[in-house]
Amino acid sequence: MKIAFVGKGGSGKTTLSSLFVRHLATTGAPVVAVDADINQHLGPALGLDDAEAERMPAMGDRLRLIKDYLRGSNPRITSTEKMIKTTPPGEGSRLLRVCEDNPVYEACARPVELDGGAVRLMVTGPFTEADLGVSCYHSKTGAVELCLNHLVDGQSEYVVVDMTAGSDSFASGMFTRFDITFLVAEPTRKGVSVYRQYKEYARDFGVTLKVVGNKVQGPDDIDFLKGEVGDDLLLTVGHSDWVRAMEKGRPPRFEQLEDDNRRALHALQAAADATYEQRDWERYTRQMVHFHLKNAQSWGNERTGADLAAQVDPAFVLREAESATA
Repeated sequence: MKIAFVGKGGSGKTTLSSLFVRHLATTGAPVVAVDADINQHLGPALGLDDAEAERMPAMGDRLRLIKDYLRGSNPRITSTEKMIKTTPPGEGSRLLRVCEDNPVYEACARPVELDGGAVRLMVTGPFTEADLGVSCYHSKTGAVELCLNHLVDGQSEYVVVDMTAGSDSFASGMFTRFDITFLVAEPTRKGVSVYRQYKEYARDFGVTLKVVGNKVQGPDDIDFLKGEVGDDLLLTVGHSDWVRAMEKGRPPRFEQLEDDNRRALHALQAAADATYEQRDWERYTRQMVHFHLKNAQSWGNERTGADLAAQVDPAFVLREAESATA
């Protein structure tokens, strides 16, 4: 299951996504956690110290390797240089799976030991001094989008992505790559403004969107969120002494997380699992192609000097049964 956590900056999306990853690890489920926000906070939230977080390999710095592997023997992609962040897979492409070893994971993922299990962590990488004034964050997150386009995940396998803050993810097609999107919102006007933007932008793409109310202090806050987001409100969470200790770098064992918050994490997993039967791989592939053609026409053709529409394999539909090339 592919799961996104979104929300405005400071909403608590990274904290909640890290708690969800920790929860999944305790169930023994295979998990790939991805920090797709250039403000790299997911690793520390999962317990990495500053030095460990800085040593994480940046996906954006290994884009050529990622492209070269995913290209495989696809005859429609004439070279690695002709691949862009939205290039879809086709016959001959190599695909990624949660439970496997491959050169992309070897180069970009690192195991993170958590209470009850371990997960793979991947990060886009932060802005560097060389990026300032000459790059936008999409140059970093493009590697994530390309990997998601080539990812085939199954039931009870989880890819959890901590997305960029606000509605910035709509600058690409990445927002359509998920089975469910959890939007973390505080009970304030600013807190729900991102929800309104996300709801409006995602309306025509079949995005399953559920709101998680965070920093809720009482019935008035719950009533406010219900009035603003209606049936999209899945659950609310409040203060957590466990989270406060984690933010100080001294988290207790995860089994000591408060019962209310533990139940909330189970509810998030149940909501994600319930979307499995609603999967529509044909729509998923169609949307992938839609955004690739838009990007090709907008900038990709000019940048690569090629007609990138030719990369689309009209007979190919990404499915769980697809097998990667040798």
